[in-house]
Amino acid sequence: MPPETSQEREPLLDEGSHNEGPFAFTPEQFSKLIDPKDPDLLKQYGGTKKILEGLRVDPAVGISSDEGLESGSPKSKAFQERQKVYGKNILPESAQRSLFSLIWEAYQDKTLILLSIAAIISLAIGINEDYSSRHPEGEPRVGWVEAVVFTNAINDYQKEKQFRKLNAKKEDRTVKLIRSGKEQQISVHEINVGDILLLEPGDIVPVDGIFLSGHNLTCDESSATGESDNIKKGTVEAGLDPFILSGAKVLEGVGKCVVIAVGINSFFGKTMMALRGDESKETPLQIKLDILTEQIAKLGVSAALLMLITLIIKYFIAAAVSDDEFPDIETILTHMISIVIQAITIVVVAVPEGLPMAVTLSLAYATTQMLKDNNLVRVLSACETMGNATTVCSDKTGTLTQNKMTVVEGVIGKKKFENQSEIPEWKNQVDVSTYDTLIQGIAINSSAFEDKDENGKIVFIGSKTECALLEFSKSFGVDYREVRSNSKYLKVYPFASKRKTMTTVIKLTSASSSHGKSPATTDHRIHVKGASEIVLGACTHFVDKDGKVQNFDSQSRQQFDINITMFADKALRTICLAYRDITTEEFEKLDDEEAPVHDLICLGIVGIQDPLRQGVEQSVENFRKAGVFVRMITGDNLLTARAIARNAGILTKGGMSMTGPEFRDKSHEEQLNIVPRLQVLARSSPTDKTIVVNCLRELGDVVAVTGDGTNDGPALKLADVGFSMGIAGTEVAKEASSIILMDDNFNSIVKALKWGRAVNDSVRKFLQFQLTVNITAVILSFTSAVISDESESILSAVQLLWVNLIMDTLAALALATEPPTDELLNRRPTSKKASLINYRMWKMILGQAIFQIAINLSLLRMGPEIFHLSNSNEDQIVLRTLVFNTFVFLQVFNEINCRRIDDNLNIFKNIFHNQIFIIVQIVVIFGQIAIVEFGGVAFGTVGLSWQQWLTTVLIGSLSLPIGVIIRLIPNTCVPESILDEDHKPIVSQGKMQWESAIQDVKAELKIFSALRKSRKSSSPNSPNSPKPKELSNIVQNLVHRRNRD
Repeated sequence: MPPETSQEREPLLDEGSHNEGPFAFTPEQFSKLIDPKDPDLLKQYGGTKKILEGLRVDPAVGISSDEGLESGSPKSKAFQERQKVYGKNILPESAQRSLFSLIWEAYQDKTLILLSIAAIISLAIGINEDYSSRHPEGEPRVGWVEAVVFTNAINDYQKEKQFRKLNAKKEDRTVKLIRSGKEQQISVHEINVGDILLLEPGDIVPVDGIFLSGHNLTCDESSATGESDNIKKGTVEAGLDPFILSGAKVLEGVGKCVVIAVGINSFFGKTMMALRGDESKETPLQIKLDILTEQIAKLGVSAALLMLITLIIKYFIAAAVSDDEFPDIETILTHMISIVIQAITIVVVAVPEGLPMAVTLSLAYATTQMLKDNNLVRVLSACETMGNATTVCSDKTGTLTQNKMTVVEGVIGKKKFENQSEIPEWKNQVDVSTYDTLIQGIAINSSAFEDKDENGKIVFIGSKTECALLEFSKSFGVDYREVRSNSKYLKVYPFASKRKTMTTVIKLTSASSSHGKSPATTDHRIHVKGASEIVLGACTHFVDKDGKVQNFDSQSRQQFDINITMFADKALRTICLAYRDITTEEFEKLDDEEAPVHDLICLGIVGIQDPLRQGVEQSVENFRKAGVFVRMITGDNLLTARAIARNAGILTKGGMSMTGPEFRDKSHEEQLNIVPRLQVLARSSPTDKTIVVNCLRELGDVVAVTGDGTNDGPALKLADVGFSMGIAGTEVAKEASSIILMDDNFNSIVKALKWGRAVNDSVRKFLQFQLTVNITAVILSFTSAVISDESESILSAVQLLWVNLIMDTLAALALATEPPTDELLNRRPTSKKASLINYRMWKMILGQAIFQIAINLSLLRMGPEIFHLSNSNEDQIVLRTLVFNTFVFLQVFNEINCRRIDDNLNIFKNIFHNQIFIIVQIVVIFGQIAIVEFGGVAFGTVGLSWQQWLTTVLIGSLSLPIGVIIRLIPNTCVPESILDEDHKPIVSQGKMQWESAIQDVKAELKIFSALRKSRKSSSPNSPNSPKPKELSNIVQNLVHRRNRD
């Protein structure tokens, strides 16, 4: 490299631009050029020439591959100086959180903290009691805390690793550049500022650069900036855009650019780094669980204090009235410790230890299964948040549609097909010569071709219209390459926006169809395609259903115009296909610049559209049935967006559609009024999407948003649930999202909704089950301890441990793994303000708890008489075993009962679809048998006779009929405000349709009123008589309104 000249050290700007480093420009100065694009600043810097000089690079040679290497220093590395100033083209990995930090975060849960305090106290007292041969009660509880913490932490750790693995392959790619005068291919991570990058069609630009030279270089920057139009690149002197942004895609042409920003200094890098903020939002379920935990903790502590006071008072009263001597201090302390342990037991039993485990298991199971439904969950809590989503704001292209322009309708040779399924039938009906001419024109008059895309899939590459036509011909088994190879091209007039047509002239062969004409081998044929109104206007003849050429008359032309209008009303891109046979003399007179678009024969018209994905209509209907409002936010034009939205069922009567600029110009109050009715937002920018999300959240909605571009990052981050595209999505969109749609399919969002609702229901089912057990166990322990002479609970500490195991891990595993069903879509989203435990759940919890307490206390009092037991110690152990066994089987059958949290009586529906539930029930039953028969001293049990087993199991099974009775209790006396927990939209679908119907009636009444006035008027010039123009305007307005709706 040549040494620096004094000129390079001169300041290029008047103020503050002097740089004492080895290069004339700082990363900050380059950043000002790009964000926002500033051609004037580039001129102030001295233009491209001064940029190259400042970076010490020759555009023909590039930077030297050996720059910075010193022959005498083996430790020297290439580009050290350059990378020290401008950095490397590597984004620092978002510090992958250590397992320890995830464990600590998982531990920040109020329930777990409360459990830990109870466990430590219980463990400390238990260890102290070891010296008195007492069992260390509560010690195993610490295990549940550890299990929840580790399950949460490991799950998050695995999700993070899975996401990193997903992006690793996509980030690693190679680019072409010039170094040391040679073209080289290197990894994107090795690009440096000052490199001369070569750009070709299909490249995703990995760095920011300034255009140097090239031909027809056109970039798609929509994913980076939201700009829907393709941008032609060139020099600032030519009045073109010289700035090439990282993240842009090269569509056509070739070029060279000098790299001015890499890594975190590039446009793409800054966007990625901005999205790495640690913003943890509490989900509705987390908020409700925190409130519930606090309430349960207060109740548990209150019950423990009440028991503590009661037992202390009881002890001292009993000691005072006893004939024995008053106990000494040591004896009193021993009894006090025993009473404290009883109180601690109440706290431990009252607190729902299994609740965090149930939530974690449910989410972990759901996210694992959701991956099979093409939903990669990055943020665990997004799963349950999606269950309460009230609105979905979806992109159009690629999400609702196939992102593939397709021929969907057409009238060719006077034979019509109205959808894709009718195309094979049309092929059989159309005249053979018409079909042959059509296929020839499609194959020859096109610049599109077949090749592999970036994923290695064979696709058509070129303009979307031409690709759609070639795909249409391919559906008949036609090989366009064979047609082209058998034809001799003479002249080609490429498509130009000015003439809106493409024309190709070929030499005819004797095999070519001629529609009745007998062409000589010297004849030629002109094939024309383009905008229907232009090409049709140039046609003087058309081909009829028999394949014969007919003159255009007013009636036949009007019929074609009607077809064009019908296609346009459906937002189809209409293309007219025509041809003309000419002689050699006529061919020789053709102009090389002006296409011969006149005296054409019309073959027909086709309508092209990006069709909806299969099943989208049903998915939108499912969302509507589930009470979720679907909105389309797209960069496409309003007419196309409306048509697609109407076909998908998104745009309904009474719904509003407008463009992004229109919406953006409204005041905030007006936007809040519009958003509840807004169903389609066209020509929208990323800012518009963010505004819509903000307005919806302000109105109390839980918002899900889909996005695929870099510019969608802010809206995805802002939404309650962000869905990015796994195939078409950029890394920025994926980083900002909480769920990745692996198939880019709108239908997968419905599956996410079902899983989200299944998670919420699973937590509620577990709560219904566990609180029943908690209430029963607390009251039973409290009551039995109070009435017992020894102040001991009927259920021993080890028995309570087994009960806790049933109602914690095993119950969580059984109820938290219930797969979703379509039935979940038959209800509206739950309101944010709705209680986690609703009226129907409380009815079941309290009803079952009262029944179970009554049964167990009855057995405690009347058990000896029922089972013919004496007051001996052996029979008392049998009684305790009977009560314990009955208690456990009441929970086993109540767990089946808790599979439903509504008033539906069929609790066995789909029970065999959840194999885990069946397995858990079997494990619990066999575990209980083993404990009773073989538990012995450890569990304080003895073996039971078969009659006793049968009796306790039958008593336990009474939970099922009691559940039916509780569900049949009428809710008529309960206020609707308590029963109804559904989210209430500001404007419902029904209200919108009703308002639309009223407006239609008003419009029709205006017409009738105008007609009535017209009839009553004796003179057409009467002042009261409406003019014909007024009537016409009223009718047109009504028709326009109906078309819009």
